[in-house]
Amino acid sequence: MQLLARKSVTTLQVEAGQQGLRRTLGPLNLVLLGIGCILGAGIYVLPGTAAAHFAGPAVMLSFVIAGAACALTALCYAELASTIPVAGSAYTYCYAAMGEVFAWSIGWLLILEYGMAAAMLAVGFSGYFASLLHDFGVTVPATLATPWIQAIPTGDGTIFNFTGSVNLIAALAIAVITVVLTLGIAASAAVNNVLVAIKIAVLMGFIAIGIDAVDPANWQPFIPPNEGGFVYGWQGVMRAASILFFAYLGFETVSTAAAEARNPSRDLPIGILGSLIACTAIYIVVAAVLTGVVPYRELGAPDPIAIAVDRMRHPGFAILVKIGALMGLSSVLLVNAYGQSRVTFAMSRDGLLPPLFSLLHERFKTPHLGTILLGVIAALAAALLPLSLLGDLVSVGIGLAFMVVCLSVMWLRTTQPDLVRPFRVPLGGFYIGRFWVGFVPVGAMLMCLVMIVPVIIDLIRQAILGHPAPLIFLAGYALSGAVVYFGYAMPRSKLAMAPA
Repeated sequence: MQLLARKSVTTLQVEAGQQGLRRTLGPLNLVLLGIGCILGAGIYVLPGTAAAHFAGPAVMLSFVIAGAACALTALCYAELASTIPVAGSAYTYCYAAMGEVFAWSIGWLLILEYGMAAAMLAVGFSGYFASLLHDFGVTVPATLATPWIQAIPTGDGTIFNFTGSVNLIAALAIAVITVVLTLGIAASAAVNNVLVAIKIAVLMGFIAIGIDAVDPANWQPFIPPNEGGFVYGWQGVMRAASILFFAYLGFETVSTAAAEARNPSRDLPIGILGSLIACTAIYIVVAAVLTGVVPYRELGAPDPIAIAVDRMRHPGFAILVKIGALMGLSSVLLVNAYGQSRVTFAMSRDGLLPPLFSLLHERFKTPHLGTILLGVIAALAAALLPLSLLGDLVSVGIGLAFMVVCLSVMWLRTTQPDLVRPFRVPLGGFYIGRFWVGFVPVGAMLMCLVMIVPVIIDLIRQAILGHPAPLIFLAGYALSGAVVYFGYAMPRSKLAMAPA
């Protein structure tokens, strides 16, 4: 019975006022928080890999497909965030709707998702930092900017090579962001707002100058012929969409800020939907300029924007864009680490993780110890693992978490139809027996499934071809989650120990 024990919404709403976190974020802060996380790897790192290895110029279509999946999911997040305005995001929603074991599973996935996302962002930061230093005549040794494992995509699967190097720059980037985050949400939000302003200004400059450098011949063929597996063709377009799915993670991070929003019922939907709409338009335009300036096969690097601005032959502007990219990736690292620390904070408050994850700093009122520990783990992943593997792991975690959120909306509509919902998903639904089925939640679940199926197929295909490491990693992480739950979390669950 404990496995399916659920927290009541009333309990969650009471806990929201007892968590000790400061409510300092307004709607503008939340929109910028979302933009700060969305406009990061999805625009500075991933488009190059997605275009060069999978979609070609049709990476623009991949952004549209991934954005459509996230738009439907964002509506579900907006309803739950306005109804249950507490920290924890998908983990908390699942606890209220489906029960403890499902909440634990999704929380464990979110920890992986955020940790791998931070590592991937730091790898991108390392690439731009090395490129910027090169403009000033400083060459960063490859042994300090290359991960221990490199991934080389081919028509027969991805080949993994051991380099013997360590991406120390990526690890240090995470260390700096971890320090900033421990200083408090107000300081972090202020830093994020400045970084977002710089990032948007630089991106607008990239678009304005890049339009004149576009060669339409680089867009031909728009969808390159398939070369086997997921290399180009429509198969590649969908595979690229599954990678770019991660690019929209920022709107999900907004929901983790519920416990620190001044008026969460009103402001969270604004933050979630506003940031998603603004960033989708920017993504598509930047992808068009990127693939129009540089032939798509030459974009397979951690710093594709840097490659493009170098082709524009404006040296001063190239330096400015690279600085903007570093600021942009820094803001996403900040918001990403914030989201992860708040999920583990909620799990720790429920007794499912050790108390250090919910222990607040006496002065800054932040879960500092948990934040530091998570930062160390993410730094190790950034130093050792390749960009493509990190992207796949993040996409799988995001897809599963999003599907659970959509299912939670339907479950709560069925079991608690009278709950006050300041925001409701549009278009309604119908009943199958006593269970409410919403058109938007079902559509979102199907789109999420479309996003993660290519990743799973590719991972299985790699294992069959003799490269099982990514699949083994995922399976090992899932198994360790079961061990931790039954060995530590289940006996210490506060919900299980509470009187009926």
